[in-house]
Amino acid sequence: MARIVMKFGGTSVADLDRIHNVARHVKREVDAGHEVAVVVSAMSGKTNELVGWVHGMPKATGASSPFYDAREYDTIVASGEQVTSGLLAIALQSMGINARSWQGWQIPIKTDNAHGAARILDINGEEIIRRMGEGQVAVVAGFQGIGPDNRVATLGRGGSDTSAVAIAAAVKADRCDIYTDVDGVYTTDPRIEPKARRLKKIAFEEMLEMASLGAKVLQVRSVELAMVHKVRTFVRSSFEDPDAPGMGDLLNPPGTLICDEEEIVEQEVVTGIAYAKDEAQISLRRVADRPGVSAAIFGPLAEAHINVDMIVQNISEDGSKTDMTFTVPYGDVEKSLKVLEGAKEKVGFDVIQHETGLVKVSVIGIGMRSHAGVAASAFRALADKGINIKAITTSEIKISILIDGPYAELAVRTLHSVYGLDKK
Repeated sequence: MARIVMKFGGTSVADLDRIHNVARHVKREVDAGHEVAVVVSAMSGKTNELVGWVHGMPKATGASSPFYDAREYDTIVASGEQVTSGLLAIALQSMGINARSWQGWQIPIKTDNAHGAARILDINGEEIIRRMGEGQVAVVAGFQGIGPDNRVATLGRGGSDTSAVAIAAAVKADRCDIYTDVDGVYTTDPRIEPKARRLKKIAFEEMLEMASLGAKVLQVRSVELAMVHKVRTFVRSSFEDPDAPGMGDLLNPPGTLICDEEEIVEQEVVTGIAYAKDEAQISLRRVADRPGVSAAIFGPLAEAHINVDMIVQNISEDGSKTDMTFTVPYGDVEKSLKVLEGAKEKVGFDVIQHETGLVKVSVIGIGMRSHAGVAASAFRALADKGINIKAITTSEIKISILIDGPYAELAVRTLHSVYGLDKK
């Protein structure tokens, strides 16, 4: 017998038939004698609909301001998960399974007061553990908790993944199964490279890089939580037959296991290729090279909640001037330019330039720590294809390369091949 947390995303619970299919997956684990908690998202498209209602209300009421109370926003958008949890509990009860729905505040899942993007501070899992011990399935509304103001607080987009991993840590689950519309984590996007392979295992650090660099399988915060609390996490498909052979395998179910790297016996040099579209590059030319200038540039950007990624600095021969180049998401370009123009007098640059339509392609693998020449192979392969590199950043387990957008798919396929990911 094991204690399992199962999480089902929006596409998995998109309608009543799919909710019934989810119930069959849950029943399989209950029939095997496991203690089970389930975390659910809102039905596919429902959160967007609710958000649209919130955004439309100021206009509908003739309000002079487009702004609204973030606490009421959370009250509205959290209702999607509440509906799903109740429907799944009813479906399970109809199968003879003792089940009860739980909202975040009932557990409680305690968060900070950043409504709309709250972070989990604490979860008291004692009551759920007690109920699971009595054979009851807890069906938990994901994406939500309760803030210090005693009001519902939502965790931001993808927050149900975070809810599931956090609950798994709180109840000391043996594993957390994230059911989605794909059957695991692949070496790269199969839509770009048909030879992409599903990985049997991937280390927490690698998955964190994959998620933050463009892979949409898991939300970044959920991977961070899993790594900190060492929650063994499986990415699985909810669309496979719940009763198919191997689906109930306790130790090695179908899908991809995200785990500590110590569990991975044969570590590959490169595990996967990720990419992020819609990158933009901003360059400040002839900046005075003096102490504090970097803080004067990146401090205001951070205060404006702009995520700066790749940073390249070129200092003039006499050391008096420097060019500072960095990337931001495309959607933050105008905001970034406005912030930097406001800091021009303090920073002291001559001119500001920007370029859009760029793509960041990343090579990821924990085996890179002990192997030389990984970066050189990437640069040589891209050069052979006539792909110009605009910027490079590296870490122990990652190489990120900035290129022109039209070359994205060619670069991904080239790097996937050069490291033999299509052959293993």
